Amino acid sequence: MTPSTSTTMRQLWTTIQERKIAMPEDSYTAFLFRSGENEILKKIGEEAIEVIIAAKGEGDDRVIYESADLIYHLLVLLAQRDLTWEQIEAELARRFK
Repeated sequence: MTPSTSTTMRQLWTTIQERKIAMPEDSYTAFLFRSGENEILKKIGEEAIEVIIAAKGEGDDRVIYESADLIYHLLVLLAQRDLTWEQIEAELARRFK
C-alpha cells in the first residue's frame, strides 16, 4: 500500500468511526448504522454484484468505482461489529506466510 493509500484508508476509517458516534442526520454512513447490520449486509451484497458486473464488461474505471463502494460498505460493517481494518490486515499477513 502506498503512503497515500494508507492515509486514505485511515481517513476513511476515522470518518466512519466519527459518524458512528455522532450519527448526523445528513450522513449516509450514519443512516447505515441506524438501519442496522442487515441493511449493511444488503449493501455489501449489492456492491459485490456490481463489482462482478463491472468486471464482466464495463471496463476498469467501473471496476475501480464499484470496488471502492464495496470496500467502503465492508468498512462500515467492520465498524458496526467493532472490528478493525488492522484485524483484516493481520489475517491477510497470517495467510501470506
